[in-house]
Amino acid sequence: MTKSSRRQFLKTGTSVGLGLALGSRRPTASASQPKPDAANEINLPPIEKVRIGIIGMGGRGNSLMGNLLQMKDDVEIRAVCDIYPERAKAAQGRVVKAGFNKPQAYSGDENIWKKLVERNDIDAVIIATYWQWHTPMAVYTMKAGKYAASEVPAAYTLEECWELVNTSEQTGIPCMMLENWSFRSDNLAVLNMIRKGLFGEIMHCHCAHSHDCIDHWFFDSQTGMDRWPAQFLVNHNRDQYPSHQLGPVISWMDINCGDRFDYVTSTSTDAVGINEHFAEKFGPDHPNAKRKFAQGDIVTTTVRTKKGKSIVINYDMQLPRPYDNRWLIQGTRGLYNEQRDAVYFKDKSPEYHQWEPFPPYHEKYRHSWTKEPSLGGHDGTDMRELKLFVQAVKNRTQTPIDVYDSVTMCVHGPLSELSIAKGSVPIKVPDFTREKWKTRKPRFAIDNNI
Repeated sequence: MTKSSRRQFLKTGTSVGLGLALGSRRPTASASQPKPDAANEINLPPIEKVRIGIIGMGGRGNSLMGNLLQMKDDVEIRAVCDIYPERAKAAQGRVVKAGFNKPQAYSGDENIWKKLVERNDIDAVIIATYWQWHTPMAVYTMKAGKYAASEVPAAYTLEECWELVNTSEQTGIPCMMLENWSFRSDNLAVLNMIRKGLFGEIMHCHCAHSHDCIDHWFFDSQTGMDRWPAQFLVNHNRDQYPSHQLGPVISWMDINCGDRFDYVTSTSTDAVGINEHFAEKFGPDHPNAKRKFAQGDIVTTTVRTKKGKSIVINYDMQLPRPYDNRWLIQGTRGLYNEQRDAVYFKDKSPEYHQWEPFPPYHEKYRHSWTKEPSLGGHDGTDMRELKLFVQAVKNRTQTPIDVYDSVTMCVHGPLSELSIAKGSVPIKVPDFTREKWKTRKPRFAIDNNI
């Protein structure tokens, strides 16, 4: 992908997804044909150590590599790659300093990553690059016979969602999106409680990614100049960061394992907050104080599932606020509220219609994955997800998050853009499992100790 094609992707990425969703073209000829379940066991022999290549040695890639460097008994880092030579070289030195053999460093050309993927001494590839590279790299990795682990979002367009599913099914190779909030200790405890029936039949969920990222992630905090994600705000109005909200929700609501998304409806506010931020911080003459941004400040998406359940999803990354996920899961006999750190159970909570603290339930229903000390970033979730990914590669089994769940956590991104553009109309969600959701059994984080 050349620099010019990267720019073109930012402008037209959604139009591809819009055309597909409107039916102006089919995702692919094979998308409507029955395919084997991508969650089947992998037809490869187990291995003693997982030989890993990492593409993208910026902040996120280095953070993930730091966790991998603590898995010396299970992992070898054979190659690192970054478009910037200094980053690749620094990563190479960091691996050696940690006591590993010196990995090969690839840099200097935007397609040099293919050489890393093509190596015959690589079992798995970690992808921590700019968004527009995630799907092309994961597809190329699977076609090379290697496990793919992509940072979020695994796909940006509807067409890319289908590319990942089709490639995983056709090659028999897993693709896992590294959605770390699926592995949070509190979220896993709630999952155990749901599976024990404490909340009754689950009917509704609310979730959000509420994280003011204007002053450090989308734009440089000192100069206000664009960082790489800023162009997405200029060209698209959608849920730009779809997976953190849905990380735990997919398993809480048995999505793709007994139920699936049926349609989404999305609404956006106007774009006001970004211009106001720049006018206040840098003055009214700063270019971004007057610039036109397509992205509205808040996007609200509502999902209805095939079994009549509902999910409300908020994108909220541009207005001043503390970080919050606003998870709430509600059933016929009670609910959990992450903001309150509380639960309520019909006929069981000690005071009528009063919340009770969640922490005692967190401990009682603590998932076995979280009983060891929390190591690594994001309170141990990064280490947890990478350990489970490495274990799957080592044993040649399916990854804890499979390709169907990976794309389901991404698809309301492009579909929200289409719904907003069409006046908040309902948009049908494709069935990536091709009706296998009707018979597939839940498999994520099954805890036999509860």
